[in-house]
Amino acid sequence: MPISPTATSSGSCLRNHFLLAMPSLTEGIFSQSITYLCEHGETGAMGIIINQPLELSVAEIFEHLEIRPGRDFSDEPVMAGGPVQLDHGFVLHRGAHQGWDASLKVTSEITLTTSRDILAAIAAGSGPPDYLIALGYAGWSAGQLEEELSHNSWLTIPADSRVLFATPWHRRLAAAAGALGIDMNLISAQAGHA
Repeated sequence: MPISPTATSSGSCLRNHFLLAMPSLTEGIFSQSITYLCEHGETGAMGIIINQPLELSVAEIFEHLEIRPGRDFSDEPVMAGGPVQLDHGFVLHRGAHQGWDASLKVTSEITLTTSRDILAAIAAGSGPPDYLIALGYAGWSAGQLEEELSHNSWLTIPADSRVLFATPWHRRLAAAAGALGIDMNLISAQAGHA
């Protein structure tokens, strides 16, 4: 999804930020989710949900693609990256800066790659040391994310690669919120005005 990395009309670009779902988002894939934003600009936004595992392992992805791994990947879950293009794979990674066939450099440290060559390298043990594999992505049209932010559907925080790559998936939301000093369990789903 080609989106220009220019600033939004509201003046702030949320590329390389986390979106933490507020308790008011109670249904579907976004409930209790944390999304890493890879792109955000005037034409929309694109991200990968990083804490909603599918009932699918990386080993099963390799088997489906007929890639023979050099070790067991059956413990590594594949994330449900979002509700768009559920049949497409996305690899968020850092390190191993080589030219994969289809990559978007999000920051100097983090890249999003969608090509098979990175999966073959990961299976062979020659891929990036830190990675997250997802199927599908989360996408917002122009102004849609800003509208959701204005309705307090999301809490935003600058992304932390330790949350992405060194924190178990089931602790990522709490870890990101904790960096702000917030316990997501204590936030009410009801909005109010004093």
